[in-house]
Amino acid sequence: MISLSSHVLDTTSGTPVADMPVTLTAPDGNQVTTVTNCDGRCKDWPGITFTAGTYHIRFACKDYLLARHGQSFYPHVDIHFEMTEDGGHYHVPLLISPFGFSSYRGS
Repeated sequence: MISLSSHVLDTTSGTPVADMPVTLTAPDGNQVTTVTNCDGRCKDWPGITFTAGTYHIRFACKDYLLARHGQSFYPHVDIHFEMTEDGGHYHVPLLISPFGFSSYRGS
């Protein structure tokens, strides 16, 4: 079984980012948009059935960065990643600041 979660952290303030829109696109083109919870996490992707393939997450970070820091170099951050049938749980965190971001496969 494949599952997916994500987490957005503001590296400037050291805090989770709540209410950031996150859009997941599945290999078949099916999309769902959700928002991060009060701890900056999202794990519910209504309408998506996970199968092996290449996925795309778009984090809409501009509004948050402008409101919190007054500037944003990135209107959004796109992360493409591949999930395999035997991959188990995938966690895709985003570390964001007004002028930089980082991501990795978490646990």
